[in-house]
Amino acid sequence: MVSLASTIPAFAIHQAIKKTYKIGILGYGSRGTGLHDVINNLPEYFQVNAVCDTLDFRLAALKNYGDTSKIKQYKDHRQMAEDKNLDIIFICTPLSMHFEHAKTAIENGKHIYLEKAMTHTAQESIALQKFASNHPKQTIQIGHQYRYSPLYFKVKDYIQAGYLGKVTQVEVRWDRNNSWRRHVPSPELERMINWRMYHEYSGGLAAELLSHQVDFINWAFETQPNSLFATGGIDYFKDGRETHDNVQILARYEDAGMIGNFGATCSNAHEGYVFKIRGHKGTISLFFNDGYFYPEENHIEELLQVDGVSGATKLNWMEDKKAIRLIDEPLKDGSYYALIDFYRCIEEQALPYSNIINGGQTAIAIAMANESLRDGKLKQWG
Repeated sequence: MVSLASTIPAFAIHQAIKKTYKIGILGYGSRGTGLHDVINNLPEYFQVNAVCDTLDFRLAALKNYGDTSKIKQYKDHRQMAEDKNLDIIFICTPLSMHFEHAKTAIENGKHIYLEKAMTHTAQESIALQKFASNHPKQTIQIGHQYRYSPLYFKVKDYIQAGYLGKVTQVEVRWDRNNSWRRHVPSPELERMINWRMYHEYSGGLAAELLSHQVDFINWAFETQPNSLFATGGIDYFKDGRETHDNVQILARYEDAGMIGNFGATCSNAHEGYVFKIRGHKGTISLFFNDGYFYPEENHIEELLQVDGVSGATKLNWMEDKKAIRLIDEPLKDGSYYALIDFYRCIEEQALPYSNIINGGQTAIAIAMANESLRDGKLKQWG
């Protein structure tokens, strides 16, 4: 049995502050305001100096942040990108706008934090990767936060160290029992506010939820799906939406000898969040901010001996000695860890863990799944 590496990411440790970077938040809905909260908890690293949204009532949400007289308000993303007082653009807009907004920010010399999924289509991913390659001094981080969480680093350690043995199955569910619909103050704003419901703007449940787990599997196993098949429908909410309220994606990782099952529904919240990774030596079961490793019965004794091995990481056994808890203390918001490392990468001109290359691979996989949802055909990578 190989001992575990340190599971505290280096970027989670306080670092010397050389400069406070000025940020413009593009898209000031739930994700944009949520990131504003996180940024405000890192005042030595970042400062919000501008926000941009086409909807007045979203810009009005600035009042929730006290004295915001020094924060500029824009309604045109190009004008904000041209603001020479800004160092970074955080892009939190509908998926279909990611390519244009990222390209404009890059053209204007900005670093970028681009929310997942990276792009709406595979073609856009390839084009953005090519465009960004001509601007190597700009840091571009994609918002797949699992690549920064101490919990998911621990899971990756367990996988790489062989604690699970040969993994053959991944099971994912991210369910809810609500319509995913937001209040619309005026009918003409329906598609702008509920953009997740429409193909023109959105990748639906696959992009908004399941892309996180697809990306993590790519990272943890250093792989990507060779083929994908997806099925789904608008099976419950007959309300004019176009994206499915019920989806299932089956991914085959041929090189890894593994199957991934990724599902989401809007009409049942019994289990809510399920993320299980099954190997012949044990299973990892993950929740939002917690996780456990359940060894197969014939491997428990082997693991109990690991604690006595010199240099091995102490295992946090539960009282019944049937499971190991993966974290020892409460976690912060995943964006916190991501932004700490974003700062480091800008300072060191380093490639982020979640970057335009692997973020593009995940976006392509999600685009393949959505193509399969639309035409019912198996999709092959490449």
